[in-house]
Amino acid sequence: MLGNLKPQAPDKILALMGEFKADPRQGKIDLGVGVYKDASGHTPIMRAVHAAEQRMLETETTKTYAGLSGEPEFQKAMAELILGDGHKPETTAALATVGGTGAIRQALELARMANPDLRVFVSDPTWPNHVSIMNFMGLPVQTYRYFDAETRGVDFEGMKADISAAKKGDVVLLHGCCHNPTGANLTPEQWAEVAAILEKTGALPLIDLAYQGFGDGLEEDAAGTRLIASRIPEMLIAASCSKNFGIYRERTGCLLALCVDTATRDLAQGAMAFLNRQTYSFPPFHGAKIVSTVLNTPELRADWMAELEAVRGGMLKLREQLAAELRDLSGSDRFGFVAQHRGMFSRLGATPEQVKRIKEEFGIYMVGDSRINIAGLNQDTIPILARAIIEAGV
Repeated sequence: MLGNLKPQAPDKILALMGEFKADPRQGKIDLGVGVYKDASGHTPIMRAVHAAEQRMLETETTKTYAGLSGEPEFQKAMAELILGDGHKPETTAALATVGGTGAIRQALELARMANPDLRVFVSDPTWPNHVSIMNFMGLPVQTYRYFDAETRGVDFEGMKADISAAKKGDVVLLHGCCHNPTGANLTPEQWAEVAAILEKTGALPLIDLAYQGFGDGLEEDAAGTRLIASRIPEMLIAASCSKNFGIYRERTGCLLALCVDTATRDLAQGAMAFLNRQTYSFPPFHGAKIVSTVLNTPELRADWMAELEAVRGGMLKLREQLAAELRDLSGSDRFGFVAQHRGMFSRLGATPEQVKRIKEEFGIYMVGDSRINIAGLNQDTIPILARAIIEAGV
């Protein structure tokens, strides 16, 4: 029977990682994989995370199952981190998930349970796994314009026109901050206009919040999500702890469902627990306990926030240095968008042929659509990348 399986297309980013590892050249640069790295190319364990694990090691007395929906302390801490003073426990259902990807999958499953005929509106471009998951689930996908290839900013007029076609029962997937793969974010004023469109259409917003704290700050990065939550009666939020806590391999995520009343919250909570039971029964506990320990311990939370701010500031400096280097080499400000983008990623606007040339001639690996991971750079490699970009004719 298993011989009837069809070969699956390899994940492009994972394939690029393999190609990079096989490249024997010294000085090669990996800007493809979406993982934070420090200046030495290492993904460190954050100080507060390490301290939290030490506490857990000393105090844990059991490894028995937690609840189907996860640890209540984790759910509460994440809801407060994301929603701030706008968190309403009486109308918020919460679910611990297998990473942010698991939160996206469970969100889509929940929406389909509520409306089997839903369509999902996603930005063009979006994180490739978004569309891959939707296609695998057999969900109709409708793209909306988002990235302006000329300005490397948001095509907001196109976005507004396209999401206005959504209707009640549809899902509109929005990136909460640090848009992957482009790095181009909505302004507060644009978030308000998106909220007005969602109010008019009645479509359900699903916000993917994978990089809170990586853009303009913890509070600033949650502002768009909080604005939508304050104006739209129902919404879904899929959050990841991989990046801002640096616990990628712990696969720690959270799904929030904001509901119109307590009765609906109870329905959503029951359905979300059911979904966990059908997929993996109980969600991972270790990463969730790390997060709740950090967020609920004042000294650990303060140290985590300080280290996260240092990470964010470091990426901003790399953006500014790359933009300045490109300005000097090109004699123009056409790469100024690099400094304006936020988060780990920017889409350079290079053609696939230019991306290939940069890889072959300079040993610099980036995704075929020219998405680069800013965190894969350091002060020494930025001039190398800048020269490669200019010589490739980007």
